[in-house]
Amino acid sequence: MPWGTSKTYGEIAKELNAPPQAAQNVGQAMAKNPLPLLIPCHRVLAAGGKPGGFSAEGGVKTKLQMLVLEGLFKDQPKPEQASLF
Repeated sequence: MPWGTSKTYGEIAKELNAPPQAAQNVGQAMAKNPLPLLIPCHRVLAAGGKPGGFSAEGGVKTKLQMLVLEGLFKDQPKPEQASLF
């Protein structure tokens, strides 16, 4: 899924030709992602565009920060930028 875009768990289930209730299975699969920064599961949202869960360090707060950096969830405050100094 490209930078700055998102899909819902249900949309992914539909793409897999699975019934709508399989969205929960998609979420469980995402929770087992060992490399969330490399495999961008943070771009998968709950129904209605809600953030849903996130199993990486920091949980949903981290997910929202990543989405804000990508231009999604613009109503959230921008995360603090790390300083090299």
